[in-house]
Amino acid sequence: MRIGDAAAAAGTTPRALRFYEERGLLPPPRRTAAGQREYGAAEVARVKVIRELLALGLTVEDVCGLGDRVRLLVDEPRRRCAGDADGPGAGVVHRRLAVLDAEIDRLTRLRARLAGRTGDTE
Repeated sequence: MRIGDAAAAAGTTPRALRFYEERGLLPPPRRTAAGQREYGAAEVARVKVIRELLALGLTVEDVCGLGDRVRLLVDEPRRRCAGDADGPGAGVVHRRLAVLDAEIDRLTRLRARLAGRTGDTE
């Protein structure tokens, strides 16, 4: 399928597919004789996993750091993205969780300060 159809099937845009390819998240697709990108079901499945990981709060750099785990997640969707405790995915996921925890803590403190100023304790 062509880039527009593949993007629609994955729930994204052609621009995002080109970006994922540029960043190494998506291998360069086959090309038609006319030079147009041609995608298959495997590439669409990979983009869906990439989008899910990004929606979970991972950055593009984080997903790049997962290495081959993305392919494993495509092959086995119920697999954990961190994998083994000492694998490449574990460090990426644990770092991202720490960043999220710090941001939640910061926002909780900020909310408490604002509520204290307004008298709103809910």
